[in-house]
Amino acid sequence: MPRIVSLLPAATEIVCALGARDQLVGRSHECDYPAEVQRLPIVSRPALELVGLTQAEIDAAVTSRMRSGESLYLVDEALLRSLEPDLVLTQDLCQVCAPSGNELSRAILSLPTRPEVLYLTPRTLAEIDDNIVAVGRAIGREAEALKLVGSNRLRVEAVRAATSGRPRRRVVFLEWTDPLFCAGHWVPEMIEIAGGEDPFGRPGGDSIRIELDDVREFGPEIVVVAPCGFGLAEARRFAGELVKIPNAAISPVDANAFFARPGPRYADGIALLQRLFEEVPTV
Repeated sequence: MPRIVSLLPAATEIVCALGARDQLVGRSHECDYPAEVQRLPIVSRPALELVGLTQAEIDAAVTSRMRSGESLYLVDEALLRSLEPDLVLTQDLCQVCAPSGNELSRAILSLPTRPEVLYLTPRTLAEIDDNIVAVGRAIGREAEALKLVGSNRLRVEAVRAATSGRPRRRVVFLEWTDPLFCAGHWVPEMIEIAGGEDPFGRPGGDSIRIELDDVREFGPEIVVVAPCGFGLAEARRFAGELVKIPNAAISPVDANAFFARPGPRYADGIALLQRLFEEVPTV
C-alpha cells in the first residue's frame, strides 16, 4: 500500500473517507480533518505569518508576495525525504491553497526515489467527484471511491428535487469580506442546487473582487459569509465586521468544512445552504 503525503486538506479528507487513514505519513499545516490527522508530521507551512491580521491585511500580504513571484509555502525537504512517500497529493488550481509550484518540484527532485505526484485541480462538482475517484484509483480503493461519489450524487439530487420549481432566493456568497470576493469554482453550483440565485458567482471560474455598491443594488435576501481558509468562529467574527447590506440576513458558515475544500463534504455544504435558504424569511 502506498505511503501518502498530503499537502492539501481536501485530499487528506478524501484519503480518510476512503478508509486509508493509516497510509498517510505526512500532511500540510492546514490538514485538520478528521481530527486524528493532526498527529501527523507537518511537511508544508505558510511562508507568511498571518495570525492576528485583518482580512484586508491578509489580502495585502498575500497579493504582495504573489506579485513578487515568491511562494506562499515552505516545504520541509528533510522531513519529506525521511517519510519516503510513494504518493504526494497536492493541487495546481490556487496558489493560495497549497504548495504547487517550484517549491514542491524542488523538494521532489531532492528525493532519492521519485514519488508519484497527483495534482487535484477541480473547478466543478463533477470534477471533485473525478478527483475522489482518481485518489481512490491511486491508493487501491477505487471501489470505495465510486461508492462515495454515488452516495454524494444521490444526496445532491435529493436537494435539487426538493428545490426545483421554488422561487430562487436572492443570494450573495462571499469568499472574502475585505475586500469583497464572490463565489467561484464549484460554489455557484452548490448555491443553484440549494435553491439560490447569486448573480456574482462564477461557475468554474476564479473568485474575483466585487463592489459593495453592486451588491447593494442587487438587494440580496441572504449574504453567506464564507471566508476562504477559515472556520465558523472566524466567519462569525468577519460577518460582524461586514459593512451593512440593507435588508439582508447575514449567514456565516464554516468555509473550511463545506465550501473552500473540494472534498467529500460538499454534499453537506449543499444541504447546509438549503437549510439556510429555507430558514430565512422571504422579504
